[in-house]
Amino acid sequence: MSQAIDELRRTIARLRGPGGCPWDQEQTHESLVRCLIDEVSELIETIDQADMPHMREELGDVLIQVVFHAQLAEEAGHFDLDDVAREVNAKLIRRHPHVFGEGAARTAVENTAQLFVQWDAIKAQEKAARGVSNASAQPRLFKAQPPRLPALMFAEGVWKQARKQSLTSALPVEVAQIAQRAEGLDEAQLGRALFELCAAAQQAGLNPEDALRRWTSQLVDHAEAVSSPAANAHAAKSENGN
Repeated sequence: MSQAIDELRRTIARLRGPGGCPWDQEQTHESLVRCLIDEVSELIETIDQADMPHMREELGDVLIQVVFHAQLAEEAGHFDLDDVAREVNAKLIRRHPHVFGEGAARTAVENTAQLFVQWDAIKAQEKAARGVSNASAQPRLFKAQPPRLPALMFAEGVWKQARKQSLTSALPVEVAQIAQRAEGLDEAQLGRALFELCAAAQQAGLNPEDALRRWTSQLVDHAEAVSSPAANAHAAKSENGN
């Protein structure tokens, strides 16, 4: 670790230690979640505005969150910041054999599509090594996404996966209607439509974030169900009149 990072670690440790700050001493991983979300959101704002001086400041605030969580974990005897850095560095090297691989271990990647295929294969190997994969478990069509991912990003991710895997026919949505709505759609029109829906939801006493997340989750569950081997076998049996 660099001297600057070590100084930050010592500062956080002192704030948490005897004679430190009461607020910092009271914090837990759970209580800091909202702080982390806020700091990342503020960082994204500086990126959107290409505001480099403030970006540096907001990157620092996000770094505080990383160091703080590592400090909490170290106090509990789980891991420390060095462990975090070593693990993520090893993961970067492991997931880029086309860059860091030597000899037969060096893979050839010519484009982003090939990179994603390689990336998925490596992540599957990592899960298997951790005992996460279960050969007897029913494989899922859609990749899991972070539970706290904003609902709009969650929905967008599901649609991207559906199109990538040609699963749109398994979704209970009018694909042709979606294509029709996309024709000529610009950012202003989209923004207005989303705003009006959010405003209508608020007036109706509904939470648009929760509504979109739940509906998208139900959509995924439906697609998984109708595309399962059991469902396909049943459909084939019905078609054959057996």
